[in-house]
This record gives sequence, structure tokens and C-alpha cells, in this order.
Amino acid sequence: MTHKYIPVEQTAEQWLKDPAFRAEYSALEQEFALAAALIHARAAADLTQEQLAAAMGTTQAFVARLESGRVLPSTRTLARFAKATHTKLRITFEPDKAA
Repeated sequence: MTHKYIPVEQTAEQWLKDPAFRAEYSALEQEFALAAALIHARAAADLTQEQLAAAMGTTQAFVARLESGRVLPSTRTLARFAKATHTKLRITFEPDKAA
């Protein structure tokens, strides 16, 4: 039996044609950006999730949940993450272009 694989980009392109999907996806943009920033900071620090967890005093599973976007971290957690990755936590507010 052969399987036909469809590239995720092709599937996403189709989904984004649906206005309801596009609205929900846009609503999650900030969470995706946070998850990407966490992954980037850990990678730049050359740490595994396990190493980062040890430096933060938590578990690898918690780090995985942070990076997946399944949990929204507190500023205290973000500060611990920044310290463990030797980065500086900076939170900003930007004008809403849609408003």
C-alpha cells in the first residue's frame, strides 16, 4: 500500500483560504511568536530541553509544553527562562495595526 503525502505548506495554504480558519489562526499569532522566540533562545544558548529544564529548576516536559505553545508562561517563568538561556527578557507593547 502506498501513501500519498501532502506537504504541510500546501495544506496550510488551503486552510488559510477559509475566513474562519484564517481568523482563528491570526488570533493565535502572538502565541506562535512566543513559542518561536523560546525555541530560538534555547537553540542560540545551545541547550537541550533537558539542560534548560535543569537550569530553570523544572522538568523537560514543562519546557516542551512552553515551546509548543500549550501553556502561556507567567512573567516569572519567562524571567527564569531568560536567565537560564543568558538572555534578557523584554516585553513591549506595539500599536495594533488593525485598530
